[in-house]
Amino acid sequence: MTSNIRKAALITGAGRNIGRAVVLTLAGEGFDVVVNGSSDRAAAESVAAEARALGVQALVAMGDVGRRDECLRIAAEALAAFGAIDVLVNNAALRPEKPFLEISPEDWSRVMTVDLEAAVWLSQALLPGMIAQGWGRIVNFTGMNAMQGYSGRAPVSVAKHGAWGLTKALAKEFATKGITVNAISPGPIAADDDKPGVVTDRHGYVAKVPSGRMGTPAEVAAVVRMLVSEGGAYVSGQMLQVNGGAAT
Repeated sequence: MTSNIRKAALITGAGRNIGRAVVLTLAGEGFDVVVNGSSDRAAAESVAAEARALGVQALVAMGDVGRRDECLRIAAEALAAFGAIDVLVNNAALRPEKPFLEISPEDWSRVMTVDLEAAVWLSQALLPGMIAQGWGRIVNFTGMNAMQGYSGRAPVSVAKHGAWGLTKALAKEFATKGITVNAISPGPIAADDDKPGVVTDRHGYVAKVPSGRMGTPAEVAAVVRMLVSEGGAYVSGQMLQVNGGAAT
């Protein structure tokens, strides 16, 4: 950050992988952070401790973002702790695989609420504060296969397309308020527990990537860092693809 005023960021699904990397990257830039997780408090607390070691404040706000009441509670806890939330990163997602004809209404609804509606509810809760201060950043996540369509993941594809539509709509509606809204579409990304050189490519993703490897959570987080920076102020309504050159 170029400003001396400390800013705060809320990151959902932040206990591991991309979410964890985003927390630590933004903490390294001086952002106070709100670490959200749904069930693994120990993982969220560990990430928060790593962030505090970088010299910032970190709040753990556990909760199921697939429930509107939980989203509102998480947002309220974040606002109570930091007064304002300047950056919202909607990272939490479910990616279940099931044949389309076997998907129940409950299966469908669960993916929609976590992968799409959570971004709606959290944005509604935090945008008023961003508008009041004339500055804000929202980053949503889509996904390479979700944007192409993915056999066995119809609800994921629909929800992630919805997140892209939400991104474009909010970017236009709040452009005059000093707020940017963008999406990131990651390609195949290695997990935290993958050992270097022993990455498990369960779906044959790497064969589709020109760079010939899986990406890392840190590489995705670096794009988030750019989007939420002062230098990213003229980038809005965009979907940045972080996929090693794979065409979508």
